[in-house]
Amino acid sequence: MNTVAVSPVLPVYARQDLTFVRGEGATLVDADGRAYVDFLAGIAVVGLGHCHPAPLAAAQAQLERLWHVSNLYWSEPMIALAERLSDRFGGARAFFCNSGAEAVEAGLKYARKATGKPGVVSLTGSFHGRTLGALSVTGQSGKREAFEPLLPHVSFATPNDADSLAQAVSEETGCILLEPVQGEGGVHELDAGFVAETRRLADENGAVLLFDEVQTGVGRTGTFFAWERLGVRPDAVTLAKGLANGLPIGCLLVGDEAPEGFAPGDHASTFGGNPVACAAANAVCDELTDDLLAGVTATGLALTAGLRELPGVREVRGAGLLLGAELDRPASEVVAQCAGRGLLVGTAGESVLRLTPPLVVTAAEVDQALGTLEEVLA
Repeated sequence: MNTVAVSPVLPVYARQDLTFVRGEGATLVDADGRAYVDFLAGIAVVGLGHCHPAPLAAAQAQLERLWHVSNLYWSEPMIALAERLSDRFGGARAFFCNSGAEAVEAGLKYARKATGKPGVVSLTGSFHGRTLGALSVTGQSGKREAFEPLLPHVSFATPNDADSLAQAVSEETGCILLEPVQGEGGVHELDAGFVAETRRLADENGAVLLFDEVQTGVGRTGTFFAWERLGVRPDAVTLAKGLANGLPIGCLLVGDEAPEGFAPGDHASTFGGNPVACAAANAVCDELTDDLLAGVTATGLALTAGLRELPGVREVRGAGLLLGAELDRPASEVVAQCAGRGLLVGTAGESVLRLTPPLVVTAAEVDQALGTLEEVLA
């Protein structure tokens, strides 16, 4: 049965006709009982794997105590998560919300309030969300055109082009926004030198340097934050996706050394800091040990090496377990054929295959995925 044809859900997603009913680790099972190796992980969300016992137990325990109180009050899981993230960042304060786009919107408002300047410099090929503010700073015309005119005072520089960046930034720039690795834009990693230049220009022009780590953060690239790999500390960072291993959560984290911005009443989220989601996120943070993160790097290198040996693969890009394989054919065709063989992968552009498996994916599962891809690409 074609679920899409009969569903009362608005058709904003081009869903495959698959319905999943349970999962464990890197395995998903559909409504017909067929198992799949999941190398998409909910688009880089289920970092610890499906139904990981640590966030599962934390969320279940919290559900038995308290679900919601609003942000008129404090909750223990929210305080604990803010402390954990502050420690990881090296001193920061958190605003919690429910998604990556919300976190980006909060970051844009924070930068405007902190600097008093309306200008935002983003990068071509970037993706920051589909709400109007986040879409306004997304550097992909195909996603923007149907909703223009969008917010003014937004300029786009070319990734890894220092001259283009210098031309885009001015005294009116209040925020420089970038993804350390562009995910939706084709899985393109920014050079450390280019990122260092964004730091210099932000300081020189009194702008907030905001990193969108919705996809790269929480261990996805082999460090808790991707900026740690680059050696450039932003003023603020957005998180979401993997933070609660699949429960909805977003976060704007503002460094202690960043300029003052928000005051009471400036921003809000009814469900932000939800006790259940924060309980799960605390468990995720505790599971991301140095050993696990080292494993992400090692597994990413092994997967990268295997992908480069496959027929039809022109280039492999990315970091850790956020990888993109540039193909000699449409990626959507490969995605469909892989699903037919029990492997879930995604796209990041017309010819880019995106692989974002759980951070705990095993060597055997990597070998299985590479074997399936070899069959499809042969």
